Amino acid sequence: MEDNLHFELTDKIINAFYEVYNTLGYGFLEKVYEKALLDELTERGFTCLEQQKIDVFYKNKIVGEYYADLIINDAVILELKASDKLIKDNECQLLNYLKATKYEIGLLLNFGKKPEIKRKIFTNNYK
Repeated sequence: MEDNLHFELTDKIINAFYEVYNTLGYGFLEKVYEKALLDELTERGFTCLEQQKIDVFYKNKIVGEYYADLIINDAVILELKASDKLIKDNECQLLNYLKATKYEIGLLLNFGKKPEIKRKIFTNNYK
């Protein structure tokens, strides 16, 4: 059941990602893709927050903050990259964001030479 968490929403986000990738192609800075994806998702009726500050918790105490590239419908964190390929550290970064926040689903989207997508889920009893 956990694998299906927000599946329909993430599927629609991925569809928008491919629309942006197929239109712009490879080679722009990450910020260009972020703005284009924000526009695409907004046009499709999603609620999008850009560069949203998120508190990071450790044992129920705020220990830091980070800024999510995009948060969609207050449910999915999007971490965007524009590099040749994704590396394990990119996945770990997103998983750590999920562990330390209220969000349980994240998408790692790479606008690289070949489009890449990683879907991460992290649920626990403390969220």
